[in-house]
Amino acid sequence: MANYDVKLRDRQQVAEGTMAFHFDKPSEFQFKAGQYLRLTLIEPPETDAEGNRRTFTIASAPVEDDLMIATRLRDTAFKRVLKSMPIGTQLKLQGPFGSLTLHDEETRPAVFLAGGIGITPFRSMALQAARDHLPHPLFLFYANRRPEDAAFLEELQQLETENPNYHFIGTMTKPDESGKAWNGEKGHINKEMLARFIDDLTVPTYYTAGPPAMVDAMTNMLIEAGVNSDQIRAEQFAGY
Repeated sequence: MANYDVKLRDRQQVAEGTMAFHFDKPSEFQFKAGQYLRLTLIEPPETDAEGNRRTFTIASAPVEDDLMIATRLRDTAFKRVLKSMPIGTQLKLQGPFGSLTLHDEETRPAVFLAGGIGITPFRSMALQAARDHLPHPLFLFYANRRPEDAAFLEELQQLETENPNYHFIGTMTKPDESGKAWNGEKGHINKEMLARFIDDLTVPTYYTAGPPAMVDAMTNMLIEAGVNSDQIRAEQFAGY
């Protein structure tokens, strides 16, 4: 397992209650889109029972110059330190880990099912596919309560202009509570929504990430729709 020292380069809010953090990318650090890393705080000013170490999916694509993570800002010591630490603060990084990566079969569609902060691996995968001009048909279904809650929303919409094989389908479960107009899909991701965009639901490979309840619901929905379990790849984001 490789270990690296990295510095915080930048941070910005990417949705209500969600921030992105950018770190140096060591020249020898190689990863595939969809993988994750582990960050450890060094002598933080505060700590709690959850400790000084967390795992995060890498939200940046391998083609980008830095390493980016994005996370909901829960009220924990780790998140408070991460949010307030000075730019240039050093952390320990381990990784990469994980196998939630795009399949090699170029003619088989990939369907990404994301809820909330579960978008992070799919931002990496969709951006890398566009920059590599991959022929895979890609469908990204992204569910949030409101547009204000959807990290990277405009960027993921705009990516359709860069990759003709990529299709973005955003959906909001509580758009009426938003201060922004929403003209996309409404409600939770379900079999009927998928069927409006995908001719045969049993053909693609599916990737789902997000809160455990959402991931379980997506997996059960796909199996009920006749999808082989070998074509479903899932990653749960607990506690984020």
